Amino acid sequence: MSGFSSSSKLWTVAGWALIALGLSVFAVRLLHAGPYPVPRGGNLVGGLGALLLGGVLAWPGAPRVVRWLVLAASPVVLFLGLNATLAELEEVVSLYATDSAGRPAELRLWIVDRDDGEWVGMSRSKAVEHSLDGARLDLLRDGTIRCVVPVLHEERATVKAIHALKVEKYAVARGAAAIGLYPREARETAVALRLDPCPAE
Repeated sequence: MSGFSSSSKLWTVAGWALIALGLSVFAVRLLHAGPYPVPRGGNLVGGLGALLLGGVLAWPGAPRVVRWLVLAASPVVLFLGLNATLAELEEVVSLYATDSAGRPAELRLWIVDRDDGEWVGMSRSKAVEHSLDGARLDLLRDGTIRCVVPVLHEERATVKAIHALKVEKYAVARGAAAIGLYPREARETAVALRLDPCPAE
């Protein structure tokens, strides 16, 4: 009986831990001033998935086989949920663009500052898909929305320098790099974009 009770408590603890993670995916974004950035894509899957799986594990009446199936799926949800939460703990900006289908897209990005301006980095395919180079876009930073024109740079020295600044600025990047989940150096597919102020019309 004691063993059954201990097992039940473990399921409940695991369930509430996942629920807490799911809530954190949505709550952590309240740290940033300005319009609330709704989680999308893998971030949304991580948040909702953690809430759903956590609810099943914490439910006293859940069949044992269902709990084991949920537990088997939980590593994926755990990874997505942790990534969605940790990535938002430090400064994140929103760049409002459109995707290849013309649909509005909010890009959540880490940002660094140099003497020559504000910079972000991403894969070249992402920059091309959203037609960022030379577009007039709105940037949300520190609760303020302003117009910027991203200028794409593919020179390896520049891309590597911007990536190094991100790793230096963001503790999450350094921690993830230490365990192999984030590149210490910019990948060959990465580009850097300088966010210039929009010229007066």
